[in-house]
Amino acid sequence: MVKPVVRDVFFLGQRSEGATEADRQIMTDLRDTLKANHEHCVGMAANMIGYRKRIIIVSMGFMDVVMVNPVILQRAQPYETEEGCLSLDGVRKTKRFRKIKVQYQDEAFQKHTQDYEGEIAQIIQHECDHMDGVII
Repeated sequence: MVKPVVRDVFFLGQRSEGATEADRQIMTDLRDTLKANHEHCVGMAANMIGYRKRIIIVSMGFMDVVMVNPVILQRAQPYETEEGCLSLDGVRKTKRFRKIKVQYQDEAFQKHTQDYEGEIAQIIQHECDHMDGVII
């Protein structure tokens, strides 16, 4: 189901809780809401649609990937950039890393560890910040 995008900074500033198999509907809602906003959005965290759960979705060009309980294990090659967010007006400066290693569970709750770089790494970092209550 397509959900409205949360713009309440107080809600967005709260840390998210670990996700469980009982949270499967959130994955569907994230997928539907990202698809509805694809023109202006390349990733979303569950809190952006009203759920304080550690679930994100990232557009990786040919497919949208759901990551449950993602944790960034390693970061390399820091740089400064500016980012926008569907939940906020304008753009803001932030520090990101060109390369990251992420551990997460997929939609079937199977564990993965994967290296990402470039734009995909930046999107994942942005969405992980959302789950930690960090507002850029």
